[in-house]
Amino acid sequence: MATLVNELPVAIGETKLLINNRWVNSRSGKTFPTINPSTGEEICQVAEADEADVNEAVKAARNAFEKGPWRKMSAAERGRLLYKLADLVEKHADELARLEALDNGKPYSVAKAADLALSIASYRYYAGWADKVHGKTIPVAGNYFNYTKLEPVGVVGQIIPWNFPLLMQAWKLAPALATGNTIVMKPAEQTPLTALRIGELILEAGFPEGVVNMLPGYGPTAGAAIANHMDIDKVAFTGSTEVGKIVMKAAANSNLKRVSLELGGKSPNIVFADADMAEAVEGCHFALFFNQGQCCCAGSRLFVEAKCYDEFVERSIARAKKRKVGDPFDPDTEQGPQIDSDQFDKIMGYIDVGKKEGATLLQGGKRVGSKGYFIEPTVFVDVKDDMTIAKEEIFGPVMSIIKFNDLDEVIDRANRTAYGLAAAVWTKDIGKAHAIANNVRAGTVWVNCYDVFDPGAPWGGFKQSGIGREMGEYGLSQYSEVKSVIIKL
Repeated sequence: MATLVNELPVAIGETKLLINNRWVNSRSGKTFPTINPSTGEEICQVAEADEADVNEAVKAARNAFEKGPWRKMSAAERGRLLYKLADLVEKHADELARLEALDNGKPYSVAKAADLALSIASYRYYAGWADKVHGKTIPVAGNYFNYTKLEPVGVVGQIIPWNFPLLMQAWKLAPALATGNTIVMKPAEQTPLTALRIGELILEAGFPEGVVNMLPGYGPTAGAAIANHMDIDKVAFTGSTEVGKIVMKAAANSNLKRVSLELGGKSPNIVFADADMAEAVEGCHFALFFNQGQCCCAGSRLFVEAKCYDEFVERSIARAKKRKVGDPFDPDTEQGPQIDSDQFDKIMGYIDVGKKEGATLLQGGKRVGSKGYFIEPTVFVDVKDDMTIAKEEIFGPVMSIIKFNDLDEVIDRANRTAYGLAAAVWTKDIGKAHAIANNVRAGTVWVNCYDVFDPGAPWGGFKQSGIGREMGEYGLSQYSEVKSVIIKL
């Protein structure tokens, strides 16, 4: 670890590329700044990977997959290494939460309680799966014995987003390692520091050379090199639908590599008049404003039944006014800054469009302070389905409250979107709850709750919200190939 930078609340560790278990400068010698979103100031310079570095990392990963000790290692031993990594992440949880708060801007208390806890749980969950990935024996016609094996896909490229850097890294690393793959990972250029610290812990845990390679860099260079690489067998990407389409085209145009995508969302969050109103208001507040609104599954199309619309709006405005925005290291802070100036400007642009298109702004809509990228919790009412803020993913603290009249109507309107990542319903009527769960096309439906995640529960979207599932037993299939063996008896 490097020495503590006096102005920062945590030490900065490695800032180079991790290739073949060695920390190296980029081939070009280039670096880029990672920025503290609370101040807009540079934290440090990080090595910038591009195509040449990706090529080196892929060679290391290929060698590790085909010839290194990783290939000969038992499944139980892979699980033991994952358990060791989980223990190391837990040991350094406070440090990692501070790094995440510094580099991402999310409140330290949230990073510690949510991001770290779920990351550790994911590593442990898949460590337990490592020696339980089984094939089947299948009765076939004739005098033959047929069995299947689940084998690793091979060299996997993984591209991580900036909104949950540690957690998205764990969701991808853990199942890929449990199933025996080797990895070339690109953390988001906005938030490389926790990924690189995990790289240090991977070395400390004892993973063999070339199994995990960490390449911070930009999407159009390092990310594109991964998606286009002829010797990468599969790419996993979490991010915007727009970029997901670019990744998928690149995968098809190169070697037809396998693709899994967790993309954008515009999730319907439906409140019926018979709901526990206090619970619904707080739950919907959390669903939208959690992580500064920077969630692909944010409940950003908030449908409220006409019978309780006015009451719900009044209570929601009062709750938004109480939300504390500020220093991520203040224990009372609920909301930190947006990730960077680009995202800040994009969100402020959506707020302007909402006002111009006729939605009523009842709360927020302004910058907080003069330094960093803080935005007031913002609430629009009188929002119509065809307004931009009701259709496009804002990825910020902007709540749109939309009125509806009955069950069939809201199901139809909820499904009028290109996305299908998540949905929620708030009601005491079990029939309404099941109707929403059965008929709204989304990968996850929460009933009287929101943002409930567990390593055993699958996650992913319908429609343009992605391809494939992460977490749970379903997550193993993203990193496994099925081989059928038929033996004449």
